[in-house]
Amino acid sequence: MNDLLVADSVSKNFGDFRALNAVSVSVPKGSIFGLLGPNGAGKTTLIRIINQITMPDTGQVLLDGEPLKPEDIRNIGYLPEERGLYKSMKVGEQVLYLAQLKGLTKQEAKKRLKYWFEKLEIGDWWNKKIQELSKGQAQKIQFIVTVLHQPKLLIFDEPFSGFDPINANLIKDEILQLRDEGATVIFSTHRMESVEELCDHIALIHKSNKVLDGKLTDIKRQYKTNTFEVGLQTDSIERVSNEIKEKFEVLPATFRNLNDDVKMNIKLDANDSSNDLLSFLTSKAEVHHFVEVIPSASDIFIQTVKNN
Repeated sequence: MNDLLVADSVSKNFGDFRALNAVSVSVPKGSIFGLLGPNGAGKTTLIRIINQITMPDTGQVLLDGEPLKPEDIRNIGYLPEERGLYKSMKVGEQVLYLAQLKGLTKQEAKKRLKYWFEKLEIGDWWNKKIQELSKGQAQKIQFIVTVLHQPKLLIFDEPFSGFDPINANLIKDEILQLRDEGATVIFSTHRMESVEELCDHIALIHKSNKVLDGKLTDIKRQYKTNTFEVGLQTDSIERVSNEIKEKFEVLPATFRNLNDDVKMNIKLDANDSSNDLLSFLTSKAEVHHFVEVIPSASDIFIQTVKNN
């Protein structure tokens, strides 16, 4: 069994509204799986079903090859987009209480909390109330509560909300380390740069339907257009530009580069290779910039949503 979690043809209605329409996804063990989609697409409904907050109308969810059971909640850590800490409670009291709800003894919880509070350098927060913390500080506490019981499956819904770039990078590194230590992660976000940095696999849900899924590298290969960014230096700008346009399809340049006399995007047809293009360019000018255009997660997201 290579998949930790499988959602098999999951559908969910709320009255006349169909929130999920026979959605199937498979989350490989030890991966970071990006669950993507516009607002209202159905991502949160699927996450709530995985957490058994609500039940599917049809279909099923399997964890480690077995149908989800109530006790599986101890194998899942969930960081919701809407945070759920008690603002008037002290940090220490709250994290101990929530850790014990996840099945840890008080002694084991204290041991693990000491590790995380030292690691994130927040030891002096123990006796503070949540309402005394900033949004980013409270987010650190919520992150610790999510991972403390060392679950098989971690679900992070917009985990970087409220963080400055330094702390966002800190939490990103912690997520990667948890993955490397054996955890499987479902990661839901609108920050496509985070998808690029973290995700091995993605699924895109749009209007209650899954419209795309697979390994991110494979999807990028499917969406690439055989286009290259080219930056040249030459004393014969007009002549070189015209010769290139006569031989290849030239598109407007969208990249930024320094000290180039000629800057353009060139799209190759099936008869030309990148080596053919590079050989031609070097015969005409000094090549300073030559990069294949690989679609970003953001490009794929926008194109797929528009097409559907």
